[in-house]
Amino acid sequence: MFVTVLSEKWPVLDRHARAAEWLQIWSDLGRAPRTIDAYARGLGEFLLACERDGIAPETANRSHIAAFVRELRVRPSRGGANVLAMDSGAGLANATLQQRLVPVRLFYDFLVEEGVRESNPVGRGRYTPGRGRGGGSARGLVPRMVKLPWIPAEAEWLQVLKVFRAEPIRNRLMLALAYDAALRREELCSLRTDDIDPAHRTLRVQAETTKTRQERMVPYSASTGVLLGEYLRHRATLSRARGPLFLSESRRNLAQPLTLWTWSKVVRRLALAADVPRFSTHTTRHLCLTDLARMGWELHAIASFAGHRSTESTLRYIHLSGRELSARLNASMSHLHAWRVGMLTGADERGTE
Repeated sequence: MFVTVLSEKWPVLDRHARAAEWLQIWSDLGRAPRTIDAYARGLGEFLLACERDGIAPETANRSHIAAFVRELRVRPSRGGANVLAMDSGAGLANATLQQRLVPVRLFYDFLVEEGVRESNPVGRGRYTPGRGRGGGSARGLVPRMVKLPWIPAEAEWLQVLKVFRAEPIRNRLMLALAYDAALRREELCSLRTDDIDPAHRTLRVQAETTKTRQERMVPYSASTGVLLGEYLRHRATLSRARGPLFLSESRRNLAQPLTLWTWSKVVRRLALAADVPRFSTHTTRHLCLTDLARMGWELHAIASFAGHRSTESTLRYIHLSGRELSARLNASMSHLHAWRVGMLTGADERGTE
């Protein structure tokens, strides 16, 4: 059913039976709808390029793949003035380019396994003379650039907070939880009323909403708990039914579950109002994990808190924190997390009244 919907979005898939079959297999195996959607987009763009150049996808070679990569590199970005990444603007960003190539590589893996062709033209890198086969990893078709996550300076963070404090209770709580529990956008928007344990101040992040498909329990601060209590009382005026925690308050979708896109629009609007255009729905997660590293949390503890499958991603936050500079610096940051949550929830202001 889901693949049929994708065919409406990408009609080119209907013209290539093998491509539709491959996507259906991934869907039947239970891959997340957003993953299938990303696969359909990447493969669909490649199939369109093949049709335009008169190439049968089943017979494409390395040079055809290289031409597709070149096209992605020079394609005008749709981001326009909003593009701020250093490798964006004149073409797809490196991470997006990688995302487009993954389904193409996996599709050719499928064709090889099915005996349609003998090799994968995308490949996973080649042996380079002078480098031992046993050491290091093969270099992929397109070099992967891994950047440190962007986090706002303190002045920028305060600008964002100033704007958010004027927001309705729902939006203020969502930002507080996004930072306090280091939640991804989908994890935040998918929270349900029965995921909350007020007695222990913990949230259950359900496996199907996570990037790694691993459920985890995360704590939230007392000041966030106060904000949560206020929101639950407000939510009761919209709906007393159990279910999605965050509800829409628009006339058209009153009391319906809040969508990912609505939350993205809220954050984008307020980021521009605060004159911090790089602030996004993922910034709070980056900032929280960096603050935990600054406070001296161990690598594996941060990885568990974040829901990382391995510590590889977590290492970026350890590096960014400057943790190795001195133990004294970490000690000076011991109350940073609590202070920031207090600023988010307005606890500091209430304490001074």
